[in-house]
Parts: sequence; structure tokens; C-alpha cells
Amino acid sequence: MELSRFVRGLLAAGITAFSTLAAGGAHGADLLDTVKERGVLIVGVEGTYPPFNFVDTKTKELDGFDIDVAKLIAGKLGVKVQFVKTEWSGILAGLSSGKFDVILNQVGITAEREKTFDFSVPYVASSPQLILRKNDGSQYKSFADLKGKKLGVSQGSNYEALAKAQEGVEVKSYPGAPEYLSDLVSKRVDAALNDQLMTAYLVKTSNIPIQGGAIVGEPKFNGIPFKKGNPEFKAALDKALEDSFADGEFARISAKWFGIDVSKVQKPK
Repeated sequence: MELSRFVRGLLAAGITAFSTLAAGGAHGADLLDTVKERGVLIVGVEGTYPPFNFVDTKTKELDGFDIDVAKLIAGKLGVKVQFVKTEWSGILAGLSSGKFDVILNQVGITAEREKTFDFSVPYVASSPQLILRKNDGSQYKSFADLKGKKLGVSQGSNYEALAKAQEGVEVKSYPGAPEYLSDLVSKRVDAALNDQLMTAYLVKTSNIPIQGGAIVGEPKFNGIPFKKGNPEFKAALDKALEDSFADGEFARISAKWFGIDVSKVQKPK
């Protein structure tokens, strides 16, 4: 009886060890293997964030800069792409829980986020930029040039806080871009402030007589986050992006939406 109990104990220990190894092997599988085997890259997006990702009112399909980039990357990985719409408030948690493989939604690369996720090489560089009236002779090259002048910004935005930190600049806050751009064109403000990408998009797509002005802040970089511990996936993802930078495919997508190559840091004028 003691021998039988001993044998049963060995068998149980063996089964437990095998189960642990099997689970460890499954957990240790690199995301690249998972994506290749599945044949699909699952991408988290908001779907309500134009021009980056949104539902086209005519086709009822997702469209936007990040949608095009996701399709480009999936193609270079040799797989299809599937999008999962998720509100921004829950998108990082969705990545942690395995709801999708990556996020393409203009996620800033920060030290805090890098504690939890790995990131691709940056694919977007963006800085605060002044917006001026088209063909305006005013030369505002810095916040110092705007002392005593009126600067329009969106209420509650990061740019409102940045503008209000500038000594001598009169800041006027608006519900959004349409309102402050209207006042800019009507000369009720001297300049406006927004993100460089949004400025480029507005200049390219709107009929408003505006132009991008000086870059007035340090660039921030956005990347594609995914779960830590997937070095093969990171290498493949980085290669897909870097190849698209080199062969001009990324620049063509960027020009389509913004008129500039957003992978490159725009220099102050």
C-alpha cells in the first residue's frame, strides 16, 4: 500500500510537472508565432478619432491614417488585419487582457507605459505648432513673439495649459478648433495653437485660409504598444515599419492624410 501510494505520488508529480511545462511553453510562445499561425493581426482602435481612425459615413467601414498603417504592417507580416473598436479609457486594459495584439491609436511612448508594455520604433513625431492666417505677413517664430498678442486654443487641452504658461501671451479658450479658427480668420486672435499633425490635417483638408506656423515645443513620439516578452514580434514589427519608411510606402500614407511625412520630426521654421 505504501508503495502504491509512492507510485501514485510520483505519477501525480509527473503530471503536475508536465502541466506546468506545457502551460509555460504556451505562455512563452512569441506573439509573432501566434499572429502567423492565426493569420490575422488583431488591432485595437477607438474608431472615433479622425483623421486617425473613424467610420466612413459612406462606406460604413473603418478608415483613417492608423487604419492604413495597420493594413500596411499586416501586409508586410504576411497576415490579414482585424480591428476591434474600444473606447480610449479602456484600450490599454484591453491590450493587457489580450483583447487585441497591438494598438494603433496614437499612443504616446512614455516611461510609465514602458513599464507595462513594449513599443515599436516610433512611427509618428509631433510637436505643438502655431496656426496662422494664410499669407499673413506676421512672423511669429516663438511664444516670445506673441507677447501682447492673442492666442486661440481649445479649452481643457494640453495646448491651453502650454499657452497659459507663456508670460505676456493673452490666451483665448474655445470649445474647439472650428471656433478659434473662425476667430483667427476674422482677426479676433493673432494666432492659434494645436498639435502639428492636426494642423497639417486642417491645412490639407479644410477650405479655411490658414497655414502652419512655427513649431513651439519639443516633439513627442507615438508607437505601437504590445505585451512585453515578445522579442521576435518586436523585431518583425520594427522591420515592417522601417522597411515602409525606406521604400516610401509610409510617406505615401502620411501624405494622403497630412501632406507631410509624420515619421520625421518637423524642424522649427
